[in-house]
Amino acid sequence: MQKSVASNRKRASPISLGLTKRQLKVLALVMQGKSNKAICRVLDLAETTVKYHVTIILKALDVSNRTEAVLAVGKLGWNFPTTAADKGDETDIKCATPNPSKLSQLKLALPDKPSIVVLPFANLSGDSGQDYFADGLVEDITVSLGRIPWLFVIGSGSAFAFKSRTVDATVVGADLGVRYVLRGSVRKSGHRVRIIVELTDAANGRQVWADRLDSRLVDIFDIQDQVVDHVAAMIAPTMRRAEIERARRKPTENLTAYDLFLQALPQCRPGSVEVQEALRLLYRAIDLDPSYGAPYGLAALCHRMQLMFSRKLPSDSRVDEALRLAHVAAEMGKSDSEALWMAGEVMVMLAGEFERGQALIEQSIALNPNSASAWNALGIVRAHVGDPETALEHFSRARRLDPVCSLHHNYWVGTSLAHFIAGRYQKSSDAADVVLNERTNYPRVLSLKAASCAQIDRIDEGRACVDRLLVVNPQATVATFKAICNAPFRRNPRALKKYLDGLRRCGLPEGVAPH
Repeated sequence: MQKSVASNRKRASPISLGLTKRQLKVLALVMQGKSNKAICRVLDLAETTVKYHVTIILKALDVSNRTEAVLAVGKLGWNFPTTAADKGDETDIKCATPNPSKLSQLKLALPDKPSIVVLPFANLSGDSGQDYFADGLVEDITVSLGRIPWLFVIGSGSAFAFKSRTVDATVVGADLGVRYVLRGSVRKSGHRVRIIVELTDAANGRQVWADRLDSRLVDIFDIQDQVVDHVAAMIAPTMRRAEIERARRKPTENLTAYDLFLQALPQCRPGSVEVQEALRLLYRAIDLDPSYGAPYGLAALCHRMQLMFSRKLPSDSRVDEALRLAHVAAEMGKSDSEALWMAGEVMVMLAGEFERGQALIEQSIALNPNSASAWNALGIVRAHVGDPETALEHFSRARRLDPVCSLHHNYWVGTSLAHFIAGRYQKSSDAADVVLNERTNYPRVLSLKAASCAQIDRIDEGRACVDRLLVVNPQATVATFKAICNAPFRRNPRALKKYLDGLRRCGLPEGVAPH
């Protein structure tokens, strides 16, 4: 039977069989003999997702197992270059007989995610016996970066092929098929150690980021851990911002789902025009790759931002859509730390799903402990459940991990909220001022500032905040704030009462309770 099927489909193409780009990637790896677990690691997919794609592939080929699939593909004459698993375009899989000699001459294609190699660090200590320190440091950085799901990291074995060689970053990038090259040096002198690192864009040889780290040499392994944590925390955000800029410069018609996601990132902030454009990009990304979890999470977060900015009623259809996207993000992005914290935050803030939301955020931090956004989200959860001290620790950690982020104000919003819940209204007001000094009409902070002022009898100052709030959103009322805040404050009704009473005392109209 299989022979007749293959014969009947001799001229079939991957497109004619209805296989998606992601399924072509899975099929390419199946043809290489990769197991489901190996495919999970290569493509950063959950095992259930890989099993689903394999099932679809077997059905499309009209076969019952992987061995028959390999035979059927061979009879169809499809040629899978070794880069197909990474690139995954239909044009990579041709209905022709493979030509091994040509395949060996192909350049390695860039993965569809930021890619990096950590080259061996130069030992400048003047003692070749200290090479182990530099080599161990490189190994730790490589492993640490490898835990970040949205990075493609070349193994240290390939990286060490360049040891003791002076090579141009563009050559390394071309040889290994990566976008970024991290290089550095280590100098130990007495009880001090100095480490210099430099991140280079291998496409043009431009330096993206560099830093110098000085420390006392008390315990060599502790120092390695400190360096790894610092470098991983700094490189990941730097690389992400560089990728955002690169994505902006690329023609829209050539963007992948990942490119679309990166374009959407800087536009996901309060303001209907920007957020609406971000959502348009994210829904396109979802259409291109329905199994990519991050766009679902970011789209859910965008909807929440729109609701936060406009202070619309919870009956707004965007609430249901945001929650739908959040739950899909949690399912599709089980190994994506970004998707998980976004999904968790939305679930808590829009539906009061504390257990599920916090579990997702904690899972995100387990995958990437250097994510300032995830620590911030966990702080938001702990503040709303009435644990402000832990929340403040989380916000402080987030600020330290991402000290110059353009969304730095988010950490101070959380700090203001935590102090308000703790009953430290002056500190809440002070933290709100940090935000309002840069964003004078930020609705969420104007309301926190007004509520704090009411509790310390600075009513006139609070009224001024309410007046500015009503300019931004004339429909804002105590009733709408209550409806919006019921879910996140479900575990802390006393704090919600003080919040609403403060707004009421500062002149926010009562309004009508929504149905």
